[in-house]
Amino acid sequence: MEYLIGTDIGTSSTKTLLCTTRGKIVADASQAYRLYSPRPGWNEQDPSDWWGGVVKTIRSVLRKAKVKKGQVAAIGLSGQMHGSVFL
Repeated sequence: MEYLIGTDIGTSSTKTLLCTTRGKIVADASQAYRLYSPRPGWNEQDPSDWWGGVVKTIRSVLRKAKVKKGQVAAIGLSGQMHGSVFL
């Protein structure tokens, strides 16, 4: 059987679900991360926290459902809308 992974990299947490190709949800997971406020009115996040959330939640849903990586047919991502990442 093949599965699909959907991951939302949001402003307060990463949320991931694993479903069958027919849309049945098999497992879900979320990982919250910090909002840094170095000065009044400033809000920042560390992109490595987003990546850590993605890795942790994908591993979690695979483990919960006892699904092997090779059984995943596709991964869909969505991300926060109004964020800027300066490099």
